[in-house]
Amino acid sequence: MAFGVQEITLAIIIGTLAAIVYSLRILVLMERRIARIEMHIERVVDKLVKEEIKIERSMRRRR
Repeated sequence: MAFGVQEITLAIIIGTLAAIVYSLRILVLMERRIARIEMHIERVVDKLVKEEIKIERSMRRRR
């Protein structure tokens, strides 16, 4: 069964579209993962800032 130029071109276009859709799916998953990492970093920074404020207040009281 020989394929013509039209069938080969159509197969290439469909393959390219499938690759683009798959890449977009991976990008969305990575973006969600990065967003979760950023949320965790923000929580850690907030805790550190609160601790730093406590330390500064205790240092002021000692003076």
